[in-house]
Amino acid sequence: MTLDQLRLRLTGLSAYRPLLEAAELRTCLDLLDAIGRREGERAAARYADLFCLLRQGGWPSLGAWTLDQLRYRETPYPILLAERREDEALARAARSDVEVLSALCRLSCDELVAAVAALLPGEEYAPLVASLPRWESAAPFDFDGLTAFYRANGAGMYARYRAFLWQDGRLAPVADPDCPRPDELFGYELQRRQVIENTRSMLEGNLVNNVLLYGNSGTGKSATVKSLLAVPGFDDLRLIEVDKSGLAQLPQLIRSLAGKRHKFVLFIDDLAFDQDDRTYSALKTILEGGLERRPANVAIYATSNRRHLVRQTFSDRAGDEVDASETIEEKTSLADRFGLRIPYLSLDKGEYLAMVDRLAEQAGVVLDAEQLHRRAMQWELRHHGRTPRTARQFIASLASDQEREKER
Repeated sequence: MTLDQLRLRLTGLSAYRPLLEAAELRTCLDLLDAIGRREGERAAARYADLFCLLRQGGWPSLGAWTLDQLRYRETPYPILLAERREDEALARAARSDVEVLSALCRLSCDELVAAVAALLPGEEYAPLVASLPRWESAAPFDFDGLTAFYRANGAGMYARYRAFLWQDGRLAPVADPDCPRPDELFGYELQRRQVIENTRSMLEGNLVNNVLLYGNSGTGKSATVKSLLAVPGFDDLRLIEVDKSGLAQLPQLIRSLAGKRHKFVLFIDDLAFDQDDRTYSALKTILEGGLERRPANVAIYATSNRRHLVRQTFSDRAGDEVDASETIEEKTSLADRFGLRIPYLSLDKGEYLAMVDRLAEQAGVVLDAEQLHRRAMQWELRHHGRTPRTARQFIASLASDQEREKER
């Protein structure tokens, strides 16, 4: 395939046409166009531009950049396979596009530089041509491999990332989410098992309950939800953290997720409403009561330190409203719309000390058991109850003290 033929075929990309919007591919086309029009200086400039764009993005080669675009950019063919649909015409177009892009990535830099040099015959251009850099010429992809990837992983940002933030009506991917492994969590095995089984049922394609994890601060409610991404076999799970300020736009997000091959947990952390906060009405409708049906691949998981989510005061109960009881019932009914409500209460003394023992062993803390337990109870009195967080903080403090003693 000649350089001119390659340029013409690139302009005819169809199944992967959105790739032409990228600066890297536009620069490739401009380079080939400059060579075809015998504009040597413009061709040299576009070649240098392409190298700079690749290195600026951290790409060692044009092939590496193209593979990333083919895998993770939302284009018609990957979306088709992610949604488990078929379209023979689109598949043929995608195969043709991949062949063209493969030819582009295998194009030798020496061949390109030679073509540029032929357009700059003067001696004064020799240093410019000699200084043009190179990148590896290879196509680390093929049509069958890409097709298998789409079927296994889906398309677009949901194939690249597993965690997101919902902010200002937009999704922001989280490249390195804080997700503890299940074996890093202590206590509350029954509660965590309920959350995992509910999530597993959703991954199997069932419509499941929305979940409310409520109880004392520091008991691991948020960690339980975040640890779901580390559960073996949950590869198709995606976690989207939603701030309370974004609840009004939540229906928009849920609509965009319907039909996706992935399963989504919308995570609302530390959920609570003041008595004059009307946002809870919007959430009530989303949970249950709106005209739109919640997709089977979406569930809402919330954590709260309050069982009923809406703060009440004595004046609420002793006010002069005629139907005060109905108002109280309305404010407490939000929690009832979570089909699965799981309590996380403070540990009893035995559970707390058993957790301290396990954490001390993990941290390599050497201390007589009686003394360890006595100090753990003293620490608990000065901190926030018998919770995993209190136990971890106690052991961290103890380990730090022992390290300092070793250094003396």
